Amino acid sequence: MNTLTLAARDSHTMLRRNLLHARRYPSLTLNLLLTPIMLLLLFVYIFGDVMSAGIGGTNRSDYIAYIVPGLLLMTIGSTTIGTAVSVSNDMTEGIIARFRTMAIHRGSVLVGHVIGSVLQCITSVVLVGAVAVAIGFRSTNATTLEWLAAFGLLVLFATAFTWIAVGMGLISPNAEAASNNALPMILLPLLSSTFIPVDTMPGWFQPIAEYQPFTPAIETLRGLLLGTQIGHNGWLTLTWCLGLTVLGYLWATAKFNNDPK
Repeated sequence: MNTLTLAARDSHTMLRRNLLHARRYPSLTLNLLLTPIMLLLLFVYIFGDVMSAGIGGTNRSDYIAYIVPGLLLMTIGSTTIGTAVSVSNDMTEGIIARFRTMAIHRGSVLVGHVIGSVLQCITSVVLVGAVAVAIGFRSTNATTLEWLAAFGLLVLFATAFTWIAVGMGLISPNAEAASNNALPMILLPLLSSTFIPVDTMPGWFQPIAEYQPFTPAIETLRGLLLGTQIGHNGWLTLTWCLGLTVLGYLWATAKFNNDPK
């Protein structure tokens, strides 16, 4: 076998291992998944009418359409916290030291985590999306091409934040620290246009909310699914996703290769 074939084989083995772990211990994924679902139900059924008026809507269904794209991306952010915890557990429980004594491709350990996390993120997004559809979310104007573009955006966003989460897991001394280090994955969506438009925020805070990673991605997803204006947000989203992917990859691989454990 050549090097590429060995890398693919070992990455597949590590992916299978991580998926089996996720199936055997689903509590962490479920706990992280409950956060966006509870926020969706809370803001729709408790604050929906008031929030709808705040965005210029006429009823609760207008706010459902507004909030769902943001919560889909928030789901990705919260799911990747589990990735940071999983990587940290691997580093502290000694299994990585065992892997390093075996004849496996070195990078396959990280690749297995990344692909497994992206699959979990997309599965979580589908589940949150199903809840959204059940309570009234509709995207009747989106074309097949726009749906495919929306799916590609979600995969790219999940890949970018997964690599960042892997890096956070590698620098954390234990699972609790990994969970705390990855909290910005949940906090950033709260400081974006997920729940309210950026132009309704305090003037000094608007540039921060507008140009952080989540807001451009949310506005791009809204444009694809609901037909709103995307403007410069599409290019900002691609820039953020590619930049974070490269940064996370270089950070994670450098830390993994230099770690003595």
